[in-house]
Amino acid sequence: MVRVGHAFNDAGLLERALTHPSYLPGHPEASESNQRLEFLGDAVLQLVLTESLFELYPGEREGGLSKRRAALTKGAFLAALAREAGLDACLRLGTSEEATGGRTRASALEDAFEALVGALYLDGGLPAARRAMSAIYGDLTDRLALVGETENPKGRLQELLQAVHGNHALRYEVVATEGADHARAFEVAVHVLDRELGRGRGPSKKLAEEAAARTALIALETAPIGPHDTPPKP
Repeated sequence: MVRVGHAFNDAGLLERALTHPSYLPGHPEASESNQRLEFLGDAVLQLVLTESLFELYPGEREGGLSKRRAALTKGAFLAALAREAGLDACLRLGTSEEATGGRTRASALEDAFEALVGALYLDGGLPAARRAMSAIYGDLTDRLALVGETENPKGRLQELLQAVHGNHALRYEVVATEGADHARAFEVAVHVLDRELGRGRGPSKKLAEEAAARTALIALETAPIGPHDTPPKP
């Protein structure tokens, strides 16, 4: 179930927001994917966050406000918010996309989150989008503090887990490699204990691992791993 604090008048808008383009070829009854809603939602989210940050930091200059807004709209961050809202479980995916891990893919989750914002805007206007984003983001100061901790995401993640679970609690795995040698893209999953906490993409393994670690840090904020959880085998 999607958790956004809004009852849709037009359930079709929510359905469309959760429809990945890969779903359409095998389902002719689905006339449109979430790509157009994603385009709209990106602009609405920028406006909602701009308004909130403008009010929250009255003495901040334009550059500082822009930096804060960018931190709150990074791909891995939006993907983590999508998981918090339950979008990952509700995505409508094609068979191949499902089989290759599309439900946990950061790019698919980011797109669905922005599409959801677009659907909220069309269903209830800007007030509905504001209310839902306020509920999902919560205290922006706390969110920004967490983002600040992820400037060295791999180091921060290692620091958090090593103290409780030792050196074998964390591992990174390349799950996909795309593109030609001169334009390679990597997708990396980060595993903590027996769970996959998140995935990230980047033009190098290092950058993809950093993106995955950022997603994991955000996931740990909402679902911490306690000291009595069983660590994986080395």
